[in-house]
Amino acid sequence: MANRELDPSSLGYLTRKETEVKLPRPRRVKNKTPAPIQITAEQILREAREREEAEIRPPKQKITDRTELGLQKRKEFEDLIRRVRWNKKYATWEESHKDFNRARSIFNKYIEIELQLGNIDRCRKLYEKYLEWSPENCYAWSRYTELERSLSETERARALFELAIAQPTLDMPELLWKAYINFEIAEGEFERTRQLYEKFLDRTKHLKVWITYAKFEASTIEEVEQQEELPENVIETESKRDDENKAITILIE
Repeated sequence: MANRELDPSSLGYLTRKETEVKLPRPRRVKNKTPAPIQITAEQILREAREREEAEIRPPKQKITDRTELGLQKRKEFEDLIRRVRWNKKYATWEESHKDFNRARSIFNKYIEIELQLGNIDRCRKLYEKYLEWSPENCYAWSRYTELERSLSETERARALFELAIAQPTLDMPELLWKAYINFEIAEGEFERTRQLYEKFLDRTKHLKVWITYAKFEASTIEEVEQQEELPENVIETESKRDDENKAITILIE
């Protein structure tokens, strides 16, 4: 019995002709002139933005009890802490790329956040890190000493001032010296203030420094008079005359 070829369609399979993809014949473009209105990429993007759905914002909530307020504040602080960590990484990255201005700005914000959170030790470490690569920054030294003064750490603040004025280069030395002198005056340490003026005048002979030194001596005389409450028509003491002569001598020089 002769073998005959089986028809695939009889077995339920598709034939080769049936599997061929029949694409429509392309139309021939008759008019090849450009359209009168051209669509730009900016227009496409603008239309896409216009078709976007409006941003769904959560409804305003009114806090009615302490528990809910506590949860809200806790969430804000947790978000703040997360942002602090990223600020530190960002500042370190900017520092590694030698962009010190941006790193300085980020460090300042980071320190402010740590102060708000009450992390004093972290603030100190940040100032130390900050001054490692920018020891000439007088503003940073002044802020660091202000932090210690706000904590009533007088000796720490004084030690920082001494360390600051010992730096070989400072961007604004007058600012730092003035802050140190005002610090000692506020503490009532007049003898230390005199020593600071003398040390400062070893480095500069600027007339303004001499004038402020003379004004300081004159103000100490007035303060001594108020403290002693001298009666009227009393002969001035030798110490008072010495102080006056010292102030006059400073102005003459």
